[in-house]
Amino acid sequence: MAVQIYNTLSRSKQPLVPLEPGHVRMYVCGMTVYDYCHLGHARVMAVFDVVQRWLKARGLRVTYVRNITDVDDKIIRRALQAGVGVRELTDGFIEAMHQDADALGIERPDLEPRATEHIGAMQAMIGRLIERGLAYQDAAGDVDFAVRRFAGYGRLSGKSLDELHAGERVEVDEAKRDPLDFVLWKHAKADEPAEVRWESPWGPGRPGWHIECSAMSCELLGEQFDIHGGGADLQFPHHENEIAQTEGVTGKPWVSLWMHNGFVRVDEEKMSKSLGNFFTIRDVLKRVDAETLRFFIIRAHYRSPLNYSEDALRDARSALERLYVALQPHADVAPAIDWEHPLARRFGAAMDDDFNTPEAMAVLFELAGEINRGAGPAAAALLKGLAGTLGLLRDTPMHFLQGSTADDAKARIEQRVQERARAKQARDYQLADRIRAELLEQGIQLEDKPGGVTLWRRA
Repeated sequence: MAVQIYNTLSRSKQPLVPLEPGHVRMYVCGMTVYDYCHLGHARVMAVFDVVQRWLKARGLRVTYVRNITDVDDKIIRRALQAGVGVRELTDGFIEAMHQDADALGIERPDLEPRATEHIGAMQAMIGRLIERGLAYQDAAGDVDFAVRRFAGYGRLSGKSLDELHAGERVEVDEAKRDPLDFVLWKHAKADEPAEVRWESPWGPGRPGWHIECSAMSCELLGEQFDIHGGGADLQFPHHENEIAQTEGVTGKPWVSLWMHNGFVRVDEEKMSKSLGNFFTIRDVLKRVDAETLRFFIIRAHYRSPLNYSEDALRDARSALERLYVALQPHADVAPAIDWEHPLARRFGAAMDDDFNTPEAMAVLFELAGEINRGAGPAAAALLKGLAGTLGLLRDTPMHFLQGSTADDAKARIEQRVQERARAKQARDYQLADRIRAELLEQGIQLEDKPGGVTLWRRA
């Protein structure tokens, strides 16, 4: 079965049919590097890392581009506040981003273009939009896109021009001919550093945010490609504007499939600095190991909201421990996937169905249960192989289980043993048996003796 992907544009699942047979070209909007990466960035990186890993596992060649926005209003303000150059600031945060991504087991994209390296392509695209009557230089010196001149604006987000005109997320700017229009080229300001000022036919200045991704993606992947992805917050206006300006230049359908991952919430509230619930990846990695954070992110379906909480992290760690406990007796087995195995087929069907990681992970736990009940090295090799397509079980069982949170795992097991003892004392033998079976699934064998209970890990 072909990989089926939910297309935000059509609002339905569609088969992935690469424009070039056997070769998937994918562009994902990356980070604006003026600060450390946060949980929302972690989700984007992890989600599309799984996407490209799975497509490769299915035998497809993937060219994966994830850009870096290194010129932007926020970047300029942060550099001026810090008293450093823009390049110095962005270089530092790019290095920090790579460190965070490496910790999470994120494979580097094939191409990681910086916006400042593609100014010529942006200017060429803007020039063509002006020639086609889709852009103009306004009274303030900026070049703007004329939204009403592009038929079909709003089809990605489902927003009509009337709704937009009523004021939804539209900035009032008297220099524009229409408040709906968005900027393509910003004229240089007197207080901005010279390093973010480029000469152009419309005077010195710098590109607007939206034109950056259109120019970089077309330059690196061509005027038509297979997948464009990013967070749900980018659907409007960023991706809507990208479609308008790109198809305004080419006159051709631009992207075959649009993918958007869901929002990250914190204790069921929107994550934001104003609410005091804003977490960088580095903040979270002080609380939990990196593989647990990755597991927490990808076990939720990529289109669903992801709710971050301390309880959710603890649960993720506990679940991941169950997989490592199952692998412990077969730590030296090399990963191998027999796609004819019934569980491997179920795993593949789940991932082919719009990257259904919750169902795929359920298969991993079924395999772990079989191993704990005596299945041999082949089952362990299959568990390692399937988990590897998700970027999981990269560690050795001994190292992971003896990690910084091993004491927490020991405490959780002891708590369940005590709960079983209380259940037996209350003659609730059904509950006691359930707890015993649960621990056995984790490879923990209980042995009742006159002096108490002995527990040991099954070999």
